[in-house]
Amino acid sequence: MPVQSAPEQGERPRRKSRRGLGIAGALLACGAVAVVVTGISAREKSSEELRTWTDEQAISSVAVTKPDAKALTNSLDLPGRLEAYSRAPIYARVSGYVKSWSADIGAKVKAGQVIAEIEAPDLDQQLLQARADLLSQQASARLSEATLNRRKTLVASNFVSAQEIDERTADLSNKKAAVKSGEANVERLEALAGYKKITAPFDGVVTERNTDVGALINSGSSTGPAMFVISDIAKLRVYVNVPQNYVPMVRIGAKAVITLPEYPNRTFLATVEASSQAVDVASGTTRMQLGLDNSKGELMPGSYASVKLTLAREGTPLFIPASALIFNRAGLRVAAVGPDDRVKLKPVTIARDLGRDIELASGVVPDDRIIVAPPDGLSDGDKVRVVGDDAAKGKPTAAEKPQDVKG
Repeated sequence: MPVQSAPEQGERPRRKSRRGLGIAGALLACGAVAVVVTGISAREKSSEELRTWTDEQAISSVAVTKPDAKALTNSLDLPGRLEAYSRAPIYARVSGYVKSWSADIGAKVKAGQVIAEIEAPDLDQQLLQARADLLSQQASARLSEATLNRRKTLVASNFVSAQEIDERTADLSNKKAAVKSGEANVERLEALAGYKKITAPFDGVVTERNTDVGALINSGSSTGPAMFVISDIAKLRVYVNVPQNYVPMVRIGAKAVITLPEYPNRTFLATVEASSQAVDVASGTTRMQLGLDNSKGELMPGSYASVKLTLAREGTPLFIPASALIFNRAGLRVAAVGPDDRVKLKPVTIARDLGRDIELASGVVPDDRIIVAPPDGLSDGDKVRVVGDDAAKGKPTAAEKPQDVKG
């Protein structure tokens, strides 16, 4: 067998060594490429995460709530004033001096009862003169009639002319007219003399007396205060000014609860009887009248009262927190969150401000998600992150929740 020479035997290990170095270099190159690729990928992933985090931080986190449809109250508390159902200031119709009076303040009087008497000597003399004038006129009329009748008997003998008969007839007519005028004057003065006695116009209580014995009285209502004021307090009128937006909810015949400071533990029931059907331009309210039974005489006209009116609502009002309101040059609005978590600004109308809660007249529906405290600069279409969503927590909707009505 042939024997290899020494150079041939050394060449083989060198070839193996070069092959190993090539493989090692290739592996090192692959590792370097892998490191570079991994670094680039990690940097891109980090950049993407940073962008995502930045975008998420730019989205506002908001708490939302649905409009509360429970009726906080179906009544309206307003100040009122009690007045007598009938009230008559009594003024004198004749001038003179107070002769006497028989009813002081607080006295109960009946219709037609004499409560004072006036002494009017001037009127008495005028009445005497009118009666004397009437007697003279009646005598003149009788004489004229007798003269006419005598002249008529002489017509047939042509002793009296027709002209004279006509003149006598006209004179009798004038005398009869004078008699009627005198009678009317006497009746007028007798009627005035009847007013020397001051009487009560209806059953009631004397709530004012502004005169005394010997006081000079001038006829008419423009000469000073009334001599007496008679008030019928068996039934009282309660006057209350209702804000314009609540007027349609206060129906004629509705019941109201009256409370007064002097009776802190008692209530009185009244009924709405009438409305002025007009809005006062100064206050924006409508005056309404309520009837209140006072047959026991416990309540006094002129008193202040607190009136709780029952409201007749056609639908259930919606309430939102006061912090949800946005007021700027665009008006009064609330921010609602749509299904895509984007903001929609809705104009609203306030029905009643209850402090922490606002009763809305229009603008939202029970299923709206209203932002409780909208951040500044919020605009239509802005993306928001909803936290504490009441709907997600299983809070019943307005249609599902029972109504809480306070009487």
